[in-house]
Amino acid sequence: MSDVRHVLVLPDRDAAEEVVEALGERFAVDEEPRIVRDALAGEDDAEDAQWLVVLRDEEGRLDPGALDALAGEWEGWREEP
Repeated sequence: MSDVRHVLVLPDRDAAEEVVEALGERFAVDEEPRIVRDALAGEDDAEDAQWLVVLRDEEGRLDPGALDALAGEWEGWREEP
């Protein structure tokens, strides 16, 4: 078993929560993805933050391109490992 993780970067918390819901509907992920706030370096304002959706894919069954397309629907992207 490998420790594969995908990180989707979204512009706000609402988008991150919607992506988590869509992941469950479209990909039937086994484990609830985590939502993490990532403040941009040097920024004190909460508005200047990205939201990350972190999901494990130990079996390697999730298509990175499909995840990138999903994040793109909310003006986000998938980070390359």
